[in-house]
Amino acid sequence: WETIFYFNYRHYIECWIIENMSTADIPINDSNIQDIIKKEARGLGDDTDFGEVQEILGEHVITQKGTAAKDRFYFPKNLIERFDGDTVYFKITKDESKQYKRD
Repeated sequence: WETIFYFNYRHYIECWIIENMSTADIPINDSNIQDIIKKEARGLGDDTDFGEVQEILGEHVITQKGTAAKDRFYFPKNLIERFDGDTVYFKITKDESKQYKRD
């Protein structure tokens, strides 16, 4: 019984670690903000693709979507919701993003 209990408990802990630690978000601050350059940029909802982060300019994160017709967005840093190591998520919808779009 102790062996079975130990195995189940250990399995539970391993599953919890895999589920919670592998998807942990990386906190963004001034010391690591450059890490988001060349990463995918997304917003709220499935259809909010803002392309790729191109640069950090002062208090703004500049993203670019497309190759021929390039859409550039200048998002304030405070709109960053989270960063998972591959994708930067902004707390903004597709409609709201129009105010940050520049040519």
